[in-house]
Amino acid sequence: MTDAPAILWFRNDLRLADHAALQAAVASGRPVLPVFILDDHSPGPWAMGGASRWWLHHSLTSLQQSLADLGATLTLRRGDSVAVIGAIAAQTGAAEVFTGGSADPWARRVDQAAADALGGRLRRLRTTTLFHPDSVRSKSGGAYSVYTPFANACRALGGPKPPAAAPHRLVAAPPPDSERLADWGLLPTSPDWACGLRATWTPGEAAAMRRAEAFLTDGLAGYADARDRPADDGTSMLSPHLHFGEISAVQLWHMAHQQPNGPAREVFIRELLWREFCAHLLWHNPGLPETPLKPEFARMPWRDDTAALTAWQKGRTGVPIVDAGMRQLWQTGWMHNRVRMIVASFLIKHLMIPWQAGEAWFWDTLVDADLASNAGNWQWVAGCGADAAPYFRIFNPVLQSRKFDAAGDYLRRFVPELAELDARHVHAPWEASPQALAAAGVVLGETYPAPIVDLADGRTRALEAYARIRSAE
Repeated sequence: MTDAPAILWFRNDLRLADHAALQAAVASGRPVLPVFILDDHSPGPWAMGGASRWWLHHSLTSLQQSLADLGATLTLRRGDSVAVIGAIAAQTGAAEVFTGGSADPWARRVDQAAADALGGRLRRLRTTTLFHPDSVRSKSGGAYSVYTPFANACRALGGPKPPAAAPHRLVAAPPPDSERLADWGLLPTSPDWACGLRATWTPGEAAAMRRAEAFLTDGLAGYADARDRPADDGTSMLSPHLHFGEISAVQLWHMAHQQPNGPAREVFIRELLWREFCAHLLWHNPGLPETPLKPEFARMPWRDDTAALTAWQKGRTGVPIVDAGMRQLWQTGWMHNRVRMIVASFLIKHLMIPWQAGEAWFWDTLVDADLASNAGNWQWVAGCGADAAPYFRIFNPVLQSRKFDAAGDYLRRFVPELAELDARHVHAPWEASPQALAAAGVVLGETYPAPIVDLADGRTRALEAYARIRSAE
């Protein structure tokens, strides 16, 4: 073993198991120096939002302890990634720097600049996706823009290699000076808006594995149906653990394939491949978070309606399923996937507010705010992305609510003003009689808002706008 250390630069891969960069650093035979850099400069407008910063604090706390158990110390630095990693390498005389790759365009720019600054000592490995985005190509050698052939191409590769176990020991390099995590101010102070996050989540690699094992053992069998019912505990809720890399997509792929074959397992695998598809889209379309993939959508006559956007953000639209979802988001940092589609469709199509405004709000408030998935899914709902929903698909929020939350349990949990309304009226209180509203203690416009848009009028307006941009092609 040589004395010159190998730096292990953690990014969105805050785990020890199935970590290709960690494995390579150990295999180098050099003492390993774990490092994490908080960079609020390089991502520009896509620096982490508040909910993600809360998660990061606790995930790093968990990683620090896991490394300490192996006799290593996580060095924390804040600043420009390229300058900081170069300074640490110079200070420690590092021979190599091992790090994971990402589809995020700003991360790729950082990688290239760091490679140039380190003079060939940077080793980039895949730690965040099932496959390298360049390894999945169409028969013509191009990128995919439709999900199904992309998923088929992924399956044709035979699946990712089995995940590697975490090392049992780590020869650690003496750590340089480190900043204190508590000094980074990642947690809210006043007001403390994170009580719902604390009640809902336990960040960290061990918690990620516990949640994955519990879901695949007890929840997978009913997943195909239960995942559409927001009142049920029917989804895996693994997305934030995946985003921060506390568990890898490769681990989940192989854990799922250890379960009995059937429709539920297939649905779960498709979800992993959809996440992979979004990363593929961002890799090949770096402008995905800002620019519609279908250029004609740049002509969409969006409305500048600050009051409507604020009502949507605060869960005060007067449409119960929309308001329930937005309040769940604010309280827990997460929203049920079916409801995400409903609230996104409502913002884009009923309110005619740009999808980028919704994307930005989700980025700040989601604990699983992933640049590729966030952008890809918002463009899908808007109809302007790859494999997008047809432009004429406009979710009727009331029908969606009655179909997937028939008893209204989800609505009453997050919109308690409507708790006394029965299942006939809770989905659309404006349809209830004055007597029914009075009996439930509901006064539209006072105790609960009246709808900020007529759903039929909003749908007609959206269809007319979409038809205009299509006719101008």
